[in-house]
Formats: sequence, structure tokens, C-alpha cells
Amino acid sequence: MMNQHTTTLLVIGGGPGGYIAAIRAGQLGIPTTLVEAAELGGTCLNVGCIPSKALIHAAEEFEKASHFASGSALGISVQAPRIDIGQTVLWKDGIVGRLTGGVAALLKKSGVRVVKGWANIVDGKTVEVIRDGESPQRIGCEHLLLATGSHATELPFMPFGGKVISATEALSPKTVPGKLVVVGAGYIGLELGITYAKLGAQVHVVEAQERILPAYDAELTRPVSIALKGLDVETHLGCSVLGLDQAGGAVRIRNAAGEEAVLAADQVLVAVGRRPNTRGFGLEKLRIDMDGHFIKVDDQCRTSMRDVWAIGDVTGEPMLAHRAMAQGEMVAEIISGKRRHFSPAAIAAVCFTDPEVVVVGATPQQARAQGIDCIEAMFPFAANGRAMSLESKDGFVQVVARRDNHLIVGWQAVGKAVSELSAAFAQSIEMGATLEDVAGTIHAHPTLGEAIQEAALRALGHALHI
Repeated sequence: MMNQHTTTLLVIGGGPGGYIAAIRAGQLGIPTTLVEAAELGGTCLNVGCIPSKALIHAAEEFEKASHFASGSALGISVQAPRIDIGQTVLWKDGIVGRLTGGVAALLKKSGVRVVKGWANIVDGKTVEVIRDGESPQRIGCEHLLLATGSHATELPFMPFGGKVISATEALSPKTVPGKLVVVGAGYIGLELGITYAKLGAQVHVVEAQERILPAYDAELTRPVSIALKGLDVETHLGCSVLGLDQAGGAVRIRNAAGEEAVLAADQVLVAVGRRPNTRGFGLEKLRIDMDGHFIKVDDQCRTSMRDVWAIGDVTGEPMLAHRAMAQGEMVAEIISGKRRHFSPAAIAAVCFTDPEVVVVGATPQQARAQGIDCIEAMFPFAANGRAMSLESKDGFVQVVARRDNHLIVGWQAVGKAVSELSAAFAQSIEMGATLEDVAGTIHAHPTLGEAIQEAALRALGHALHI
């Protein structure tokens, strides 16, 4: 016999967008049910953002210890360090467990009913949930929210399995491979490639475009390229991957001139992008409008079908957890009767390479393409006391502003820990700050944030420390 219940809001997907929507809806008194087939937290908490940053940190600490073993200007010396990768993974899993457990507790606190199982849409008001060994459960709803996320793109001629892995497997290594080939020099490929290089692997990165991080401005990525050379990471740019060789022990590549080569590999990490999860749960039964591979939504995340909503990666770029979270909160508030629209002035994009890269709003090139007569000014971390004390003088902060009224339209930064500056960047644009606003704000000394003030001062023609 089929179990049945009804709810006001039914959320499919317990990732950052889905669980935030459910929590906020529960806070607002909306009867809410969330369906998740795997673990709460989705890709981000379980096999993405959080575990990758944990592994990145562990690799940084190990590389730092290795650096001290060969002498340091700081006067620190240690014996040759070792890493127990199994213990590292256990530590990483502990962080993931605490966070996912926290999500479950917050959902319970907000009165959200969580149903474990695979959702299958019957129609816009009904979903059937299937779980092994149990009778199907049918859930009726007034509002259906699709927050199904995305998955790693697979190369058809080199599918996942065996030595060919995705980021999911790369985040739970049993051993560190001697030779790792990374296919794709976007942020996922480089974050993990740098991590494995610091853990001791010999890393080769293959990229079809002519430079690393092709979605970012070339000036921003230059310090990252220098850092890759320092880690002995070899990059093969403008090269296409042909597949594994016949023996399966190497990756065949071809450059723009048509010359072929092979790269020995103990493991191959394919990181060529992500695709939205739109199959396997009956989406086709809704006959909603699509935008290519993505679900088409308006500025309230409404689909073309009444009371069916969609948020996060399944709705297109940028595929960022913080975008999904903001959309989820908004949808819950709209359903509760509040007036909201998704129209952020800027969404920060952060690349956790070493050094880190942050882009918020328009780059100088994008501003000019939009017809904006702009001022741009850069302040180098080489002139920042805090950066010098962190042994990280490479990189800079750059501001882009309108020439006529000095309204800030963009920020870019590359350097150690610049991800922590992203909130200040986004907030200044969201609040409509001018160069004078930022330049006139007293920034604590000594901090990396002083570079923000100095960039604004330089744009106004009177930087103090350069």
C-alpha cells in the first residue's frame, strides 16, 4: 500500500539551495517537505566545496612543513614531514559529517519533514518517492521546487571508472598517485591539481584553451601560472585529450599543430565542467520551458508552469552554491507572501587556487564592452605590510569604477587569502558605493583589506603607499 501525505512546499534536492529554501520556508510557517536521495548538503557539503577546501588546507600545511624541512627565512626547521592520507580523509570526513548533521538539525528545528529516497515527478502537484525495501510514498503539494543540482561532465571516450576519476573520488584518496593527469584547467581542475602537487604527486594539466583559468582575466591568472611552475606542475595548453593509450597507463594528447604525445598517469582527473541534473526524476512530465540544458526561470525563479520553481545549478550559470542559497531563500519568502526578485548587483566568483582569485562585478574589459567609460586602478600586495608578513607578496587588488560618478562596478583580486575579501567587494557594489566611500572608510592596519582602500585611493589619484 502506498503511503501518502500532502504539503504546501515540496523541495526536490537537499543541496545548499534546497535545504536553505526548506529551512526558510519552515521558519515562515510554510508546511514543507524535502526529498533527498543521498546525503543532505548535496555536492557542496559532501563532495564539493567543503571537502575540497579541507583537503586544500591539509595540502597547504603539508607543503609548508616540507618547505621548513629545507630551511626557511623564518628560522624554522623541521625533519622531513610525512602525511597519512587516510587520517587526512578521516579528518575531512569529520568536518563534512558535522556540517551535514548541522543541516539535519536545522531542518528539524524549522519543522521541515525530510524524506529519504529518489523523487519521481508524477505531475506538477504530485511526486512519488522510491526507497529500496520500502513501499513508494506519494506526496502532494501546492508548490514544487526543483533544486536538483548538477554533476561532473564525463568524456564519452574516457568515462569515469578505474583510474579515470571525477572530483568526487579525488576528494577521498586512499593513496597519493605518483603521476596525476588533470584534464581541464578551470577552477576545479587547478584547485585539485595544486592540492595533489603539494601532497607529492607529479601533476600534468591539459587544457584545450590557450591559458589556464580561461574564464578569468589573463592578468589575474598570471600569479597562478607562476605558482604552478614553482610546484613543478606542467601545463599543456591548447591541447586536446584523445583518451587513454592502448595499455591504459597514459593519456594521449594532441596540440594545435597536430603533434601527439603521451603523459604517463597513475590516475586521470577529468574536470571539464558540470551539467545540470535534469534526468531520472520525471522532469519531462512537466513540459516546462528549457534554456538549452537548463531549466528556464524568471527573476523570481518561477518556471513556465504555475507554482513550479527551480533554483541553483539546474537553472544555469553561475553554478555557485551561494547563488543557489540566495535563490532558495527568496523562493521561500515569495511563497510566504513577501515581494522579492532575484536581481543581485554582483555575485562573487572565487577560485581557491594558490594564490586565490576573486572576481566580483565587471572587469575593465567587460565594463568597456558595456559602453562604460571607466577608471581602473590596481594596488599590489608587494606594498601591503600584512601580505609581506604572510610571505605572500604576489598579487593585487583592482577596482573598476565609472569615470563620471565614481560608482564602483567591479573588483578583482589575486593573492593569499583574498577569498576573505569577497564579502567586502560584493557589499560595496550591492550598496552602490563610490570610490570616495571606500577610500574614506578607515581600514584596520595591518590587514589585506587595506589594499581595497589603497586601490580606491589610487583610482582617485592619490594612493598613499605606492
